[in-house]
Amino acid sequence: MGRQHIRDGELAVRQGKTNAALLIPVLPELQAIIDATPTGHLTLLVTKTGKSYGANDFSEQFRKWCDDAGLPPECSFHGLRKAALTRLADAGCTAHEIAAISGHKTLKEVERYTRAADQARLARNAMNRSLNLGSNAKAARRGTP
Repeated sequence: MGRQHIRDGELAVRQGKTNAALLIPVLPELQAIIDATPTGHLTLLVTKTGKSYGANDFSEQFRKWCDDAGLPPECSFHGLRKAALTRLADAGCTAHEIAAISGHKTLKEVERYTRAADQARLARNAMNRSLNLGSNAKAARRGTP
């Protein structure tokens, strides 16, 4: 992935596993980091020797960085993907919206990643509605809107 894949504030990529073509908005914070990062390469992230990472090379390097930082074994590059999908679910994004970013072909796969986040969010929403319903009922009994 490189600057050439960003046009009009959107990143155009093809998801590896599903081959889905995606257009993903680049948030201003990320664009500022990309703009401030010097590179003479087509790819945004390169190895120490200036070459593009191979298919699994970046994940392996990420694992090494995690180990060097003393992070637990469950920290992984794939874990960042899951965390991103969970954050989208926590923010109230629908499964279709999340799939539009992740490139998943089925909503079942998105659900597998976001089940816990959806449960917590749905439970909070339900309780908030319950509280609002209770407040509205009390106001109605008092005769106030």
